Amino acid sequence: MPFIPHTAEDVRRMLAAVGASRVDDLFDEIPAHLRAGELTAVPAGLSEMEVAGLLGARARQDANAVSFLGAGAYEHHVPAAVWQLATRGEFYSAYTPYQAEASQGTLQLVYEYQSMMTALLAMDVSNASLYDGASALAEAVLMAVRANRRSKSRRVLLPVTVHPAYRRVVRSIVSSQGIELVELPYCAKGGHASFAALEAHAGEDIAALVVPQPNFFGVLEDVDALTDWAHAQGALAVAVVNPLAASVLAPPGEWGARGADIACGEGQPLGIPLSSGGPYFGFLCCREELVRQMPGRIVGRTVDLEGRTGYTLTLQAREQHIRRSKATSNICTNQGLMVTAATIHVALLGAEGLARVAGACHANTAALVERLCAIPGVAPVFDRAAFHERALRLPAPADEVLRSLAAHNVLGGYPLGGDYPELGDAILVCATEVRTAADIDQYAAKLGRVIAARSQARCPVQPKI
Repeated sequence: MPFIPHTAEDVRRMLAAVGASRVDDLFDEIPAHLRAGELTAVPAGLSEMEVAGLLGARARQDANAVSFLGAGAYEHHVPAAVWQLATRGEFYSAYTPYQAEASQGTLQLVYEYQSMMTALLAMDVSNASLYDGASALAEAVLMAVRANRRSKSRRVLLPVTVHPAYRRVVRSIVSSQGIELVELPYCAKGGHASFAALEAHAGEDIAALVVPQPNFFGVLEDVDALTDWAHAQGALAVAVVNPLAASVLAPPGEWGARGADIACGEGQPLGIPLSSGGPYFGFLCCREELVRQMPGRIVGRTVDLEGRTGYTLTLQAREQHIRRSKATSNICTNQGLMVTAATIHVALLGAEGLARVAGACHANTAALVERLCAIPGVAPVFDRAAFHERALRLPAPADEVLRSLAAHNVLGGYPLGGDYPELGDAILVCATEVRTAADIDQYAAKLGRVIAARSQARCPVQPKI
């Protein structure tokens, strides 16, 4: 909220009304060892004018650089109509459709969103969204363990080719619920999940296998074989997909003989601009027989007594609506405004438009990789087909190269060494449809100069004697 009207006197009177002497007394039931203590790193309060100036300066910093950074958050063109419509008061101020008779517009929009997601991913059912892609995967893992009643192990195979941040979030959320996450290594040559490592688990009791497409490296996985392997072992297949890639690649519902059981991912590529880390939204779809285990809400379409179309919440299997012991999730809202923008975005582009954007992204990334690999010492890390991003090995320390590029207003990519130490000085690069040939040429020229300068610094020319 932009304005908080409470004065010190207002606060004093409210505390007096509840019998508390200070605000901290309202939280005295929290044990001392669980309290965070003093937040020494939080700066002192600023005035409204100072906050506006600070945030404006930060926003200008974000807008200046030419970005070749993907790694789960992508700079796509968003038609002006998307947010012009999404920020209309009817959408912008709408919260939760508790009263269906008064929320038909909001409910219809969510229904249209669900219909679009099921069509895009070839799945039966979609919920009304989750917080982001990482939490969507965590909920999908919890859902798979609940739904697979044939498995007693609560073990889930999780390839390390899944986004590192997603894996950390999943581990944080599910580890306290007795779920064992077994990480699968990747093939050093291709960058895809290792079938040899997968076969080591053949015959074991596995609840689910997570299948990314494309994976974090941009590499395309053998999704048909992975999905069929999971089903042959009595496990569920959980797909983690880029929704834009699903417009040109086989959707999760068509993987293997039976299709994936659950599909989830990050919806940011669908009309959500980069904005310093969010908000984004997570999507979650499944086969119809698993719908009772789906977290969040589902909107359905029906007719009233007079035959007129109406919309209502048909599934609300969450703790806000039913007994906690019966709830599938503690999620108590969805990313309604982001879903509104995504629905408008997909409606404007349509299937053909999404495919054209995906094709342009693929072409630009291929052109970028070709230009960068012409620089001595720069080479692809993996040799398999990829979408959106490629991992490249540099002949110089990746962090230092990226820092030099950033000083020249180029975000050159994501350093892989921190999450994958075995890859050393490798970076992940991406060029979406908004990058021009001039942008790519500029990046290649600057990277070439940075690498050449570092090479000369290491090997100075010796004077002739």
